This record gives sequence, C-alpha cells and structure tokens, in this order.
Amino acid sequence: MTLSEMVFLPYGRQQIEDDDIAAVVDVLRSEFLTTGPALAAFEAALCRATAARHAVACTNGTAALHMAALAFGLGPGDIAVVPSVTFLSTANAVRLTGAEVVFADCDPDSGLMEAQHFAEAQARAEGPVKAVFPVHMAGQCGDLAAIRDVADRHDIAVIDDAAHAIGSRYRLRDGETSPIGDGRLCRMTTFSFHPVKTIAMGEGGAVTTNDDALAARLRHLRSHGMTRDFAEMSRNDMAYDGEGRQNPWYYEMPEVGLNYRVTDIQCALGHSQLKKLDRFVARRRALAARYDSQLEGLSPLLQPLAQSQHCKAAWHLYAVLIDFDAAGISRAAFMNRLREDGIGTQVHYIPVHRQPYYQRRYGETALPGSERYYARTLSLPLFAGMADEDVDRVVAALKRHLGV
Repeated sequence: MTLSEMVFLPYGRQQIEDDDIAAVVDVLRSEFLTTGPALAAFEAALCRATAARHAVACTNGTAALHMAALAFGLGPGDIAVVPSVTFLSTANAVRLTGAEVVFADCDPDSGLMEAQHFAEAQARAEGPVKAVFPVHMAGQCGDLAAIRDVADRHDIAVIDDAAHAIGSRYRLRDGETSPIGDGRLCRMTTFSFHPVKTIAMGEGGAVTTNDDALAARLRHLRSHGMTRDFAEMSRNDMAYDGEGRQNPWYYEMPEVGLNYRVTDIQCALGHSQLKKLDRFVARRRALAARYDSQLEGLSPLLQPLAQSQHCKAAWHLYAVLIDFDAAGISRAAFMNRLREDGIGTQVHYIPVHRQPYYQRRYGETALPGSERYYARTLSLPLFAGMADEDVDRVVAALKRHLGV
C-alpha cells in the first residue's frame, strides 16, 4: 500500500497555509480581536471578489441567511419558497422569522431548483409569496435570469443561498458571466466560510447586496439591532447633554437583533484565504474535470451531476449519481466500503421537506425530483489540497466496489 493509499481522504477540508497562520497571529498580537480593522478589510475584499457594493460579514452561513431574511422583513404571515434539496439552514432561517416555507422541487440530475420548480411552488402556496431562496448546489446555479423573471411577475424578492458558490459565475442572457453575489439579479446573496468550503474562516458567513438600506439594516441586525449613529437617534433627551453635545456612550436599539458579529481572527483568515480564491477555484475545477474524464462510460450506473449551462461553477462538491439498486448494494454499505479504503463520502442532502418538524407542520409534499436526486447522490472527496493521484484512487475504488 502506498503512502497516498494510507492517507484518509475526507469529502472536503480546508487548505491552510503559512501566510494564513501569519495573518491570524498578526491579529492576536494586535489591539483588536473583534469588530476591528480586519473585519473592514475582509468585507472590502469580499466586495471586490463578488463585485457587490456591500458585504456584511457575520458568524456563519446560517446567521447570514437569518440576517438576510430579517433585513428583508420576513415575518409572521409571510411565505418564502425554498428548494427542498439544501441544508436545513435555508428553510430554518425563514422559519426563525416566523414566516412559512413552501418547498420547491429540483432537477433530479443536478439538484438545482429551476424557474419551473419555483413557479410550481409559488402556485401551490396558500397566499402571496414574498421571497424565494435559490440554492447553488455544489457550486452550480440554475437559470437565475429565468428565476428572476418569475419573481418579478409576482413581486417576489430573490435572495440566493451561495454557501457553496464563492467564486462561481452565473451566465447573463448576453452570454457573459458575472460573479455570484454581484447583486444584479438578487436582492441579497448569502455565503458560508465553513472549513469544507472553498474559502475557510473556521466558521464565518456574509451577505452581499447593492442596496444601501439593506446593508445598513444587516449591520444593525448582526449587533443586537443597535446603532451609534446619532443621525438615527429618536431620544434626543438621552442622546445629547444639556448643551446639545453628543453623549459619547449613547446608543439606541430601534429593533431587536442578535449577536452575529464575527471576530477579527476569523476575518484575518478569511481575507488571507480570499487572496487565493482564483487558485483554489482553478484547482477544484481541474480535479472535477479529472473526475469527469475518468468516470466517462459508467452511465447509467454512475454519472456526475448534470452540468448547468447557466454558470461556470467553482466546485464546492463533486457529487455523483449512483443507481444503487442496479449496482446491488445499498448506499450505506457502499459508503462503508469506501471508508474502509480510506475514502470519505457524504450525502448532500436529505430533502428538508422530509424532516419531522416540516412534515408535522406542512404534511406530506410530493417532490419527485428531490426524491430521485436524494436516492442517488453521493459526494466524493474534493478539496484544493488533493493530488491528481487522489482522484485516480477514488475512481479505482468506485469501479472496484461497483464491479465495473
């Protein structure tokens, strides 16, 4: 057994280098551990990476979703459409505002909610839909322009969940591409910087937007809903002293927010990582292309995700679709055999409409595309630190355990 074969390959992991460590150490030696200059530097770098006017960093991707839902004004009596193939947080962020969720189906071969799935869910809703949350699965996006068309016809806001898609580019109708998160088709875009994502902050998230008012509200919401801007004060009797001077300690809370602040430690790591975004994305694309090449000819027993024509993906996941019944093996047994070979895999995701909480609240929902996608999906190792030989090793194990 070679050294490569002895090393365990997780489905995803961070790529931390010496300059990342140095950036964090610099913050630890500085005067600010939180809400300091590293935060502003990271947000400015994220604006450059996404071409957005504003970036508001926060504790994690779930916080980003919750902040975006609150900032837009979702609340009791409102309805939002969420694809069922996503992580729990996309739907949970809506419910945490008190709004209701209508689950949308997806393409069974890509896991993406497309415009027709959104329109069907909107028609099924028991009342006007206020927002839709497209999810960019594995780094791919669907036809955002078509989704925006449906949304505009019904006065629905588009808030996209790009937890998988930092560095991805969506295709405009003229054929050009633009960065996910640029705010041209979506009111807000949310990101996650968990260690398995392309850019790691340990934990971290952000919301990008081109709307000045939304950006201001996002910043209030991430810090208890409070403001120190004297132009926004309503209690002048408390804000100013008897001679009309500002009281330097004073703040107000016009609405309830949360402590979703992110530390300078995390932001220093995120800023350092963002400088490598192009390199990390290029490596992930090269690894995905190597998988594609080596897995040719295995369809219909095994096939990669259908590739969206509406984007240039920065692959967060490399997922394949396997006909486990035809292969004569359960997914659990298959994953366990790969793990014995030192290869980690994962399932992204259990359709959220099947979770007990949502079944109790909304009953059974027929989403055949989501069910078919879930029955076949398996995420293989993909991270920037992988060698070409690691892909070869994974593919050899797949073929061996599938008997092909």
